[in-house]
Amino acid sequence: MQNAILKFDQLLSENSEYFPTIDSVILEERKPGKWSKKEVLGHLIDSAVHNLVRFTEINYAAKPYRHRPYNQIDLVNINQYQTKDINELNELWLSLNKQIIRIMKSVDEEALDYKIILSDESVIDLRFLMTDYVAHLEHHINQIRS
Repeated sequence: MQNAILKFDQLLSENSEYFPTIDSVILEERKPGKWSKKEVLGHLIDSAVHNLVRFTEINYAAKPYRHRPYNQIDLVNINQYQTKDINELNELWLSLNKQIIRIMKSVDEEALDYKIILSDESVIDLRFLMTDYVAHLEHHINQIRS
């Protein structure tokens, strides 16, 4: 878990300063069937919102915890990330993730083993969900940086 937290911390510090420096033309460019870089950042905001709820709710909800998926495409469209100011998006992304990292740093070993049932009925634990969140974050950051 410690490696994931260190990686997470690094991703936040490096990219929260970088995102606002990207030219708006590059940020808003869309390729057919793909999100713009700005919309990818918006998707990361939606992911942070949903995972923040999951990472906190699992501590008091009935066990095993049932993972609820969300409609990623609709959320990006409804939240109109393409039209938002990059500084506003960046601040929201950073703030949500700072809270998530606080939770990750304070979660106890017992909670990391809490079982989570996915929509396909497969079972993971909180440790996997948290480390997978960091991998997901890194994947999409690499898309924004490319």
